[in-house]
Amino acid sequence: MITPIHRHGAEMWRVARDSGTLDLNTSYAYLLLARDFAQTSRVAVHDGAVVGFVIGYLRPTDPDCLFIWQIAVDESMRGRQVARRMLDALLEDLTHVRTLETTITEDNAASQRLFASFAERHGADHRIEPLFEETDFPDAGHGAELLHVIGELHTGS
Repeated sequence: MITPIHRHGAEMWRVARDSGTLDLNTSYAYLLLARDFAQTSRVAVHDGAVVGFVIGYLRPTDPDCLFIWQIAVDESMRGRQVARRMLDALLEDLTHVRTLETTITEDNAASQRLFASFAERHGADHRIEPLFEETDFPDAGHGAELLHVIGELHTGS
């Protein structure tokens, strides 16, 4: 797991596109995110290619809270705990983070399992509450996003 550089953005876009589940942003957005949010993101590289990524940011109103915006693993690497290792590496590097947040749609069982196991592994509480309703989205077909809040996280957890 390494800190991304802007050149990883193109491969991050490819992994997001091929996931079939993520909201795909423009390739330009992934280049910017890899550059501007590198300290709160990680990429997994295998045989010289990006095979997974996690993009996060520190919440401006709560800099001890890491919001995970997207996480994806290439199909060829699924089942190898790549997502788990990226999240753990990120938390290990961000020792001041006390809370992790993410949003997950009700139909995304894999992400629900990933974050539930993260909370359990780190001995943290995990609560789920409504955040964005389906009607909040201007584009049709976007499911409601439930906020997952995991904390209190501790250094070395």
